[in-house]
Amino acid sequence: MTEESKHGGVTPLGSASAGKFLTVAEVAATLRVSKMSVYRLIHSGSLEAVRFGRSFRVAEKALDHYLAGSYYDAG
Repeated sequence: MTEESKHGGVTPLGSASAGKFLTVAEVAATLRVSKMSVYRLIHSGSLEAVRFGRSFRVAEKALDHYLAGSYYDAG
């Protein structure tokens, strides 16, 4: 059984420091998109998030990683 399958497909944070966690509303304000757009990114797997009860939190590192991967050089 792999580590990921033990946790229902969710990668545990373990001892790795994730830094500060942001709410969906904070991520939406940072990206200047709606909260629903952030939820879509989370549910599609494009943006890593951790679920706390009924709400999601996004690590700053995960947001930085998403933005770095989304960078487009217009030339």
